[in-house]
Amino acid sequence: MLKHISHKTVAVLATALVLTVALAATVRAADETTGDPVQAQIDHGKSTYASKCSHCHGPNMMNSGTITPDLRAFPDDKTRFVTTVKNGKNNKMPPWGDILSDDEIGNLWAFVSSRRKP
Repeated sequence: MLKHISHKTVAVLATALVLTVALAATVRAADETTGDPVQAQIDHGKSTYASKCSHCHGPNMMNSGTITPDLRAFPDDKTRFVTTVKNGKNNKMPPWGDILSDDEIGNLWAFVSSRRKP
């Protein structure tokens, strides 16, 4: 029964399937509970922070008694943040540019900036 479908029809159906999957991934990227893409970034950043950053910077973005800064007081400067995460700092913070993707670093920024002290 399916042998009567043309190659062109199969190509169109395959394209439609790929677009559907891409759309589903985009929708899923928005926070699954609220539909808020900014909250989704914050949530993803929180997860990345917990697994990659909290051991030095502390679970609440501060680690008293260490050389790590209180990240809640980090300036509202995304460029500086991204540069520091990618390249490291003063041979004390290792560079993460080869480990974390640009999206992961952007999500970290969303999380850190959402927790900034007033």
